[in-house]
Amino acid sequence: MRRIMVALATLFFVSAISIPSAVAESAHFKKGGEPTCTISRSSAASTSTTCRATLAGLGNQDVDITTTVGGFAVYTCQNQGGNTAAGQNKVLVGPVTEPTHIDASAVKNGNLTFVTNPAVLTAPTTVTGAQAGCPNPNWTGVNPTLTLTSIELTISQGGVQLFDCKASNPQGLSGTVSLTC
Repeated sequence: MRRIMVALATLFFVSAISIPSAVAESAHFKKGGEPTCTISRSSAASTSTTCRATLAGLGNQDVDITTTVGGFAVYTCQNQGGNTAAGQNKVLVGPVTEPTHIDASAVKNGNLTFVTNPAVLTAPTTVTGAQAGCPNPNWTGVNPTLTLTSIELTISQGGVQLFDCKASNPQGLSGTVSLTC
C-alpha cells in the first residue's frame, strides 16, 4: 500500500510539473494590425510617440511593451550680446525608453489590441557652444529644433521577447510610421 501511495504521489508531482503554462506559441500580428507609431510634435523641441498594434496567438500572461525613441536637435548659436548664428552640429537626443505593461486579463482568446504609453523625446533648452558647433566657446546653443530619427518597439510576454520592430530615417520621421519586425 505504501508503495502505491509513493508511486501515486510521484506521478502527481511529475504531472504537475510538466503541465506547461499558457505561453505564446504562435504570436503574430493580425491582418491590418501591424505596428504603427504616431509622432506628435508638441513644440520645436519635443515629440511624443504612441504605437499601436493588434496581436493574436498570445498566451495567458502579462504583455510588456517597450518603446524607445531617439533623434537629434539643431541649435541656434547665441553670443553674450544676443546675436545669433546658425549652429553647425546635430546634437544627439535620447534614446528615451517608455514601458507599457498590459495585464494578462486584457488578453482575450489570445488576442490583444494595444496602444503604448507615449514616449516623449525632448531636446535640452540650451547646450554648450561646442556641442552646437558655434563659432567659439563663448556662444551658447539655444532654440533647438528636434528631429526624431528612430523608433524601436519591443514586445514580450512572460519574459520572452516576441517581436522587435523598428523604423529609422536619418532625415527624420513624422506623422504615422509603419514599423518593420
